[in-house]
Amino acid sequence: MRNKKFAAFFNRKSYIVAVVIMVVAAFGMTGLYYAQQEREQEAQLAKERERQVQQAREEDAARAQAAQEKAKAQAAAEAKARIQAQEKEKEEAEEVSGIIEPQEDNFMDEPEVVAETSSPVEPVIHFDAETDLSWPLQGNVILNYNMDQTVYFATLDQYKYNPAVVIQAAVNTPVNAVASGKVVSVETNEETGTTLTVDMGDGYSARYGQLKEVPKNQGDYVESGEVVGYVNEPTKYYSVEGANLYFQLLKDGEPVNPMAYLE
Repeated sequence: MRNKKFAAFFNRKSYIVAVVIMVVAAFGMTGLYYAQQEREQEAQLAKERERQVQQAREEDAARAQAAQEKAKAQAAAEAKARIQAQEKEKEEAEEVSGIIEPQEDNFMDEPEVVAETSSPVEPVIHFDAETDLSWPLQGNVILNYNMDQTVYFATLDQYKYNPAVVIQAAVNTPVNAVASGKVVSVETNEETGTTLTVDMGDGYSARYGQLKEVPKNQGDYVESGEVVGYVNEPTKYYSVEGANLYFQLLKDGEPVNPMAYLE
């Protein structure tokens, strides 16, 4: 009888141990499952952040390409307009020039009258890379040029390359031309607002963004130090940074560090 009781006790004990082991195993499997789910969620979040950063870079590249294409189209339209104006001027000159026909039978031959036409002489623009540029305005550089590594943009809350310098300035601050040149475009985009681009010669051009009340048009000439506009309210891309001048220096269409040229 005692042996049967012991056997029954041990059977119950083995059953309890088995149940405990099963419960512990179940909790362990549940913990592993949730840990795996958490790792998968973290991986998905990391992929989503990477996708958003890549999308932002692609959007920036698309906007830059669209701006370049628009500038090229404007330059081509301007060139076509100049050619048409020259052809029209030439046709009018040909109509005016020639021999004046006599009004009466006994009218003596008159000398040939030739219309004199003269085209305006455009100033020669030349940029000396050895001569430092003058600053477009006085202010602190809050975002420096950097195409080697990314720069943090507070408004966008992301890091990206910066092909220009962003100079802090109050609204209505006058912006001066850093060098003489010819206006090749005055355009507006959502990132830098009203933007003026000036060809300074020898492959160099300057781009001024975040402007208002620009007194120049495409084809006009500007002198060094001449006012080319005034600082405007910042666009939505720079709302945290505040009012500023976006200044970019380009050589053969590629951005270069303005700080290497500014006095």
